[in-house]
Amino acid sequence: MLLSGQFSKFVVVGGIAALINFVSRIFFSYAISYRWAIVWAYLLGMLTAYVLQRIFVFAASGKHPLKEFVHFTLVNMVAIIQVWVISVGLAEYLFPSLGFEWFAKEIAHAIGITIPAISSYYGHKYISFKKAIDS
Repeated sequence: MLLSGQFSKFVVVGGIAALINFVSRIFFSYAISYRWAIVWAYLLGMLTAYVLQRIFVFAASGKHPLKEFVHFTLVNMVAIIQVWVISVGLAEYLFPSLGFEWFAKEIAHAIGITIPAISSYYGHKYISFKKAIDS
C-alpha cells in the first residue's frame, strides 16, 4: 500500500537521494554537458538510495548484496530513462517553446527526479529487495 510506513520511509530516503542527485547535477554541469550531468548525478543518487534503502526501508532479502545491487541497478535503469527523457524534454524542448527560462534546467531536473518514485518503489519492493527463495 502506498500509504504504508515502508512507503513513507522510501519517500524520505528517496528524497535524500534525490537531493544528492539534484545538487550534484548542478556541480557536474560546470564540467560536463547537462545531458551527461543528469546521468552522473543519477548514479550518485542511486548509490545513496541503495545504501539508505538497504539500511532503513527494506528488510534483509537474504540475497547476496551483489545480486541485490544488480537487481537494484536494473530497476534504476528504467527510472533513469524516465528521469533523462523528462528532464531533457522539458529543459531543451518544452520550456524553450513556451519561453520559460527561469531556472529551467533545475525545474526540469526536479520534475524528472520525482516522476519514477512509485514505479521505483514497486520495482525495489518486488525485485531488488524481494526475499530470496530458498532452494
